[in-house]
Amino acid sequence: MGTQPEATKILRRTPLFEAACSAGGRMVAFAGWEMAVQFAGLLQEHKAVREHCGIFDISHMGVLRLSGAGAKDALQGLVPTDLFRIGPGEACYTVLLNENGGILDDLIVYDRGWDEATQAHELLLVINAACSATDMAWICNHLEPAGIEVADHKKDGVLLALQGPKAESQLKKLSGARLEGMPRFSHRQVEIQGIGKAFVARTGYTGEDGFELLLDEQAGLEFWNRCLQEGITPCGLGARDTLRLEAGMLLYGSDMDTSTTPLEAGLGWLVHLEMPKPFVGRQALEQQSERGLSRRLVGVKLASKAIPREGYPLFLAGNGSGKQPIGKVSSGGWSPTLNAGIALAYVTAETARIGTAIEIEIRGKKIPGEIVRKQFLSDR
Repeated sequence: MGTQPEATKILRRTPLFEAACSAGGRMVAFAGWEMAVQFAGLLQEHKAVREHCGIFDISHMGVLRLSGAGAKDALQGLVPTDLFRIGPGEACYTVLLNENGGILDDLIVYDRGWDEATQAHELLLVINAACSATDMAWICNHLEPAGIEVADHKKDGVLLALQGPKAESQLKKLSGARLEGMPRFSHRQVEIQGIGKAFVARTGYTGEDGFELLLDEQAGLEFWNRCLQEGITPCGLGARDTLRLEAGMLLYGSDMDTSTTPLEAGLGWLVHLEMPKPFVGRQALEQQSERGLSRRLVGVKLASKAIPREGYPLFLAGNGSGKQPIGKVSSGGWSPTLNAGIALAYVTAETARIGTAIEIEIRGKKIPGEIVRKQFLSDR
């Protein structure tokens, strides 16, 4: 029996669904959820985050809690990143791998430290919405036999992202909380005046400074409304995608999946093979590291206003009409900041040099461009 099309499935809704609709959110199906793709408009929302700040409802994402005396050591066996480089109040970005080194999901691990009351070490994992069920099953299968409790920590709560260069000053104003001494990838419990407690992390998916907040349902709704009353721009999935693409942040399911390894995806900095401890996929990554890569993920910027999309083929420039493609776009779109079409693409390793002139085939036409840094904003 085939998979039921997403459009005909019963879509889940976040606790902020009605509030988002009231704010003008245009709803679409995304990863099994009904989410706002935009409010006032993608370009306006994108600009707000780059120049001031915006608020995103990201409650569709999963938040898992791992608890047990050896929770960090147990999780270390599932990720290639040395988790003991972070301590309580710190976090790191990493990936879950299968035995072939393929990426099951990307996630952030938050170390909440030792709880004297429960005599357990506690970690929070923020995972992608589309992978929540499979991640939960994978982690439970590997960690529960080791005595680690795995639970849904978010439940019916609200996860928000306040992002932009003014995010810190706005959050101080909105919450009354002191945020001094919170570097990137740090986190703490914060008391928001008139609302209640929130888990606050200095993380995000936009390339700007910002915070992600986990609150219970009512507190989340009140904080969302407080943000809008303060004039902060509500932002949807469309702006979230253009912002993360400009920052060179990968999208799971497009730029990485079980058919790609972190080495191919330009995430080699997450792989700490110097660790003595084995982890799932280690042998495959060691072998790939020894023999070299056949393809790499690169950034591409077009010379015209054409828009590259997933699956479009890439060619080396100037080799005639019969040339073979060197790769294809994994995700792409229009960059409001650079006023150009940009993309992430997998190409053959020998053609992955920055500055290489390429062409992307768009609707039968070859559009010129070049390979650039994946962090597109660094070339502004």
